[in-house]
Amino acid sequence: MKKLLISALVSLLATTASAEQVDRTIDAVSDGQIEVSNISGSITVQGWKQDSVQVTGTLGRNVDELIVERDGDRILVKVKVPRKSGRDIDSDLRISVPQNSSLDVGTVSADIDVKNVAGEQSLHTVSGDVTTEYSGEDVQAESVSGDVEITGNGADGEVYATTVSGNVTLFRLGGEVKAEAVTGDVTVDEGSFSRARLETVNGELAFHAELRKGGRLDIDSVNGDVDVEFDGEASGRFDIETFNGRINNCFGPKAERTSKYAPGLELSFTEGDGSGRTKISTLNGNVSLCK
Repeated sequence: MKKLLISALVSLLATTASAEQVDRTIDAVSDGQIEVSNISGSITVQGWKQDSVQVTGTLGRNVDELIVERDGDRILVKVKVPRKSGRDIDSDLRISVPQNSSLDVGTVSADIDVKNVAGEQSLHTVSGDVTTEYSGEDVQAESVSGDVEITGNGADGEVYATTVSGNVTLFRLGGEVKAEAVTGDVTVDEGSFSRARLETVNGELAFHAELRKGGRLDIDSVNGDVDVEFDGEASGRFDIETFNGRINNCFGPKAERTSKYAPGLELSFTEGDGSGRTKISTLNGNVSLCK
């Protein structure tokens, strides 16, 4: 047993010793573009009040080099790996950038975590989670296999969040939002919207927020329940249908069968001044509509 512990400790020390520590700083403009590329590992981006970009963390043993360079208002941070890269390329980077920077971050197998950055964000990973904060500038966050989570301060903007396999969670956003998942849940909680579109193939959809006067909400699901609960007054034209499921409507009107030969239900009614539009469709799932 003692030999096994010693062997594990030696292996851990060897791995730690082989990981290169990095600490690089470069001058930057207060509202420039920061482009980050890291194949594997993790990326954490933090906004700060200095007009510079600092990169710290560790590089994998087989990484060729860390590139940190500036071209005008653009700064590139890139982990360069061999063309036939294999093991030991995991690199964990912590990057501090000016708060008003815009971001373009791309990874293959790495998580992305962004905090306190006020500019536009374009965040993409193939295998990993994406977590970011939103302050009103447009955000595009995408993962193929991983969760996407965006937390805002209620400011208006445009947000697009999508994942193939994972959940999408959007909290306290505003303006316009589009959220999609193939296999996973999509949740919009709090916030106020003029337009919102939520889609999933296999998963549950939830919208617990305000739909503004004249706003539009579109929800589509193939297999999954839909739960809508409006904050504040909700007015507009409502069109709801499910092929195999129940419709629970707290506004009053009852759903009707689409055909006496099929299990489908549909519901159409107008609430308030009718200025908005809510359309909900699911193939297999229940629909709950409340305020």
